[in-house]
Amino acid sequence: MLDGDNVLITDEGGVISEIIPLKNAGDDIQQLEGIISPGFINCHCHLELSHMKGFIPEKTGLIKFVVDVVQQRHFPEEQILAAIEKAEDEMLANGIVAAGDICNNTLTILQKSTGRVYYHNFIEASGFDPQLAQTRFERSLAIFREYGKYYSIPIDSNSIVPHAPYSVSDELWELIINFPGNHLMMIHNQETIGEDEWFVKKTGEFEELYRQMNIDPSFFKSSGKSSLQSFLPKFKRNQTVILVHNVHSSGNDIEFAKQSGLSLYWCLCPNANQYITGNLPDIKLLMQHDCNIVLGTDSLASNHQLSILEEIKTIQKNFPDISAEYLLKCATSSGAKALQMDSLLGDLSRGKKPGVILIQEDLSSVKRLV
Repeated sequence: MLDGDNVLITDEGGVISEIIPLKNAGDDIQQLEGIISPGFINCHCHLELSHMKGFIPEKTGLIKFVVDVVQQRHFPEEQILAAIEKAEDEMLANGIVAAGDICNNTLTILQKSTGRVYYHNFIEASGFDPQLAQTRFERSLAIFREYGKYYSIPIDSNSIVPHAPYSVSDELWELIINFPGNHLMMIHNQETIGEDEWFVKKTGEFEELYRQMNIDPSFFKSSGKSSLQSFLPKFKRNQTVILVHNVHSSGNDIEFAKQSGLSLYWCLCPNANQYITGNLPDIKLLMQHDCNIVLGTDSLASNHQLSILEEIKTIQKNFPDISAEYLLKCATSSGAKALQMDSLLGDLSRGKKPGVILIQEDLSSVKRLV
């Protein structure tokens, strides 16, 4: 964080030229009250669910939330497309310049092709029944190819990823992990305590999820280990993995993850966690273990807004000793590294075009400058 005696210089297109002392900057300097920052990086979003804003009640628990999304997400296409455009408008207004977006269909392609926001598209694959592995993977592969065909940035900005450890069979895991070019991965991790109960003892609330989804889990054998310790070794050493939510990740889990040899980022979506279960991850524990923390909004089905600033405010409300400076790093440079966009975004280095935003000192608001 630099003091007010420095001046940021950009060209008209927003490319950073340099930061120089005020005394050397000459005339015609625009003076602003607040924190000048690179644009925010939203590392986890579900843009395709924007039409479900306010549709699912709060604090019903993860099982009911998942079932409601799966069973009730089907709206008229024009309504979904309008909601996607409006949601992207909201992200832009809230200073977000890039997003890691979960995709289960091709409905966000049209909006993304406008190029207003940078995206890494995480094409989600799920299917707990081993017999459906090939069919489910081929469906995700078809979506992946559509994004590669129409989305304007390079093909390596798309990945096929597992939805969650409780929704992907070993057979489907193999197809996902070994897919060529899958260098950047994302998975929902330990969002509810029931996830660990299922992997340790094959009991708990996930029995109800499989019943409601008409899935026979009799083939599944519990590992006797936590969810994270059961699935993390399945990834390849050359893959970067973004773990999303991490509400019930223990100290032992974090130590296990750090010994895995994987490049890991821990994505926190506190407002969505409060919306769905009323719980929050132990952020101080993650910090004590020197984890790479980044921030996301999740979807408008589980959040009242798409605002990284609001996520920061929620963290500070519940963890008041975590500094704004640290959280802004999580929201900018760390997020850009997680999405492998740091050659362009995330900080105010010369030659980058990160978007420039102005944040009020009390974190009350943000606006886009460039």
